[in-house]
Amino acid sequence: MKRIVIDASVLVKLYIDEAGSDRAAYKIKNSQELLAPDLLWPEVGNILWKYVRRKEFDVITAKQMLSDMLLMPIELTDTSDLISQALEIAAENDRSVYDSLYLATAIKADAIFLTADMRLVNSLANTSLTKFVQAL
Repeated sequence: MKRIVIDASVLVKLYIDEAGSDRAAYKIKNSQELLAPDLLWPEVGNILWKYVRRKEFDVITAKQMLSDMLLMPIELTDTSDLISQALEIAAENDRSVYDSLYLATAIKADAIFLTADMRLVNSLANTSLTKFVQAL
């Protein structure tokens, strides 16, 4: 896997030991380029907030993880460059615009969108988008 678009569900697995963490680390290590829409950071922040809210770790730990993640070599695409295509993808496939932004990024970059969201992967199984998405 050379160029991959990652979502927050994959990135967080590099820093929090949970199901799929080993696969996420392997796939990212073996990629040549990491991509994401700039929506990635608000989504990562929201995931970390949920861990803090559940008292699985404190806000200082969450902020340190976020600081480390921000150092990752991820090429971001401005969502304003993707939003029109994402809206079309969302409408045609009954997916959220948020998920569709990652798909639009993959299409634009001729890359694979890697996600831990099996519901999303399964929903695209028999569509023209299946070649752009891969389950972690």
